[in-house]
Amino acid sequence: MLDSIDYNPDVLTCLANLSNDEVFTPPNLVNDILDMLPQELFCDTSTTFLDPVTKSGVFLREIAVRLMEGLKDEIPDKQERINHIFKNQLYGIAITELTSLLSRRSVYCSKTANGKYSICTSFDDEQGNILFDRVEHTWKDGKCKFCGASQENYDRGDALETHAYAFIHTENPEELFNMKFDVIIGNPPYQLSDGGSKASASPLYNKFVEQAKKLQPKYLTMIIPSRWFAGGKGLDNFRTDMLNDDRISSITDFINAKECFPGISLGGGVCYFLWESNYHGDCKVTNVLNGQKNSLTRRLNEFPVFVRQNKAIEIIHKIKSTNYQSISDLVSSRNPFGLSSSARGRKTKFNNHLTLYSSQGISYINREDINKGNIDTYKIMISKVTSEHAGEPDKNGQMKIISKMKVLKPSEVCTDSYLIIGSFNDIKIAENLYGYLRTRFARFLLLQAVTSINLSKDKFMFVPLQDFTESWTDEKLYTKYKLEKHEIELIETTVKPMES
Repeated sequence: MLDSIDYNPDVLTCLANLSNDEVFTPPNLVNDILDMLPQELFCDTSTTFLDPVTKSGVFLREIAVRLMEGLKDEIPDKQERINHIFKNQLYGIAITELTSLLSRRSVYCSKTANGKYSICTSFDDEQGNILFDRVEHTWKDGKCKFCGASQENYDRGDALETHAYAFIHTENPEELFNMKFDVIIGNPPYQLSDGGSKASASPLYNKFVEQAKKLQPKYLTMIIPSRWFAGGKGLDNFRTDMLNDDRISSITDFINAKECFPGISLGGGVCYFLWESNYHGDCKVTNVLNGQKNSLTRRLNEFPVFVRQNKAIEIIHKIKSTNYQSISDLVSSRNPFGLSSSARGRKTKFNNHLTLYSSQGISYINREDINKGNIDTYKIMISKVTSEHAGEPDKNGQMKIISKMKVLKPSEVCTDSYLIIGSFNDIKIAENLYGYLRTRFARFLLLQAVTSINLSKDKFMFVPLQDFTESWTDEKLYTKYKLEKHEIELIETTVKPMES
């Protein structure tokens, strides 16, 4: 019937571009992930595989192709081999009813496992080993206790999908199949609306990884957003656990998510990892940018955040070997003057006014409207959101990182759209700090802690403090820290110059 399981991959490649939160996986990417696993797994009739978040069925399909080849000698009869693989080795949990039908069509060549055209003749029910049962959220105080979904948004009757994914909406995931799996693999949904302001959403992918570990597989590999490298909303504990888990043997990180999922904008990039239950050691980290790969075996928990670029590690080590102090102590926390991002003043000046900078431009407010911050000093204002849309580099692979930057004079303040750095009585010191932040050197080190579009105080942890009674240029900084030619090239090919 089929030598290598004759599915049409073009359909699944097209589906790989449909959604931002439930991203379909291209077949070539699936095979790159399968290449990380010990290939003897595909030559063993007892190896079991679970995709707990199947959408197109592409993971199970590509695993089946490898098993068909790997078990050819042990089970020579093709139909017997097909029946054994699909009945005893491949399992999936679909995330919606539609994807359950799509997955069965991809894997069994029939939307029902026991259908007339199913390639496996061992099933006597429609679902086979690709399950879908509608699951409801468990509401508590307006939120789902398992995933944090908003009751207002997702308690919506039987006509619509609940998006209560079965794998993470149980305290006992082992009961879903009542068996142990050697390999758990998949591309989980990334986030779900949590009912917060505007388009607020909580991450979900971390919950799938944590749930999969509970099943104690031999191997676990998933594709997830790289935002967890720096933590943030709902991810701080997950980041801590991942960075300190020495069973992660490999991470492949796409700094630009479009190199992994063409057509998808995913701020901070995307990565896939391999977790091995019997492995304990350093992790092989592979950076992918503009088609170029760079690998380095290192400890994941060397720094408070995960430094993505392997080549940046050497530069950070050089800086930390000096009399190092971070500039982050000069950076304000959020909302430096107690004014929300939507705050606006009058259009015209008046007596004793303060000048207010907001995302809409300049307006004027009363001094009494400010309840914190240093009003009557010189300070640097920078945009809280990075320059790059969705955290992606330009066509040359370069990033600007800091969008808008300005020296604020006494009686000038800003809204929560900005951060404030420094507070000085001497304008020359403020101007020297301003010039320093414009250097490629400083912005490159800022970039190493940034994995989303937002800047904050902690993102400046690698940017070293300087003596701002003097001015700074890239050339002067390269000399101070004894950077070599290839390190300078890395900085200058990564960070674009700022306009005058």
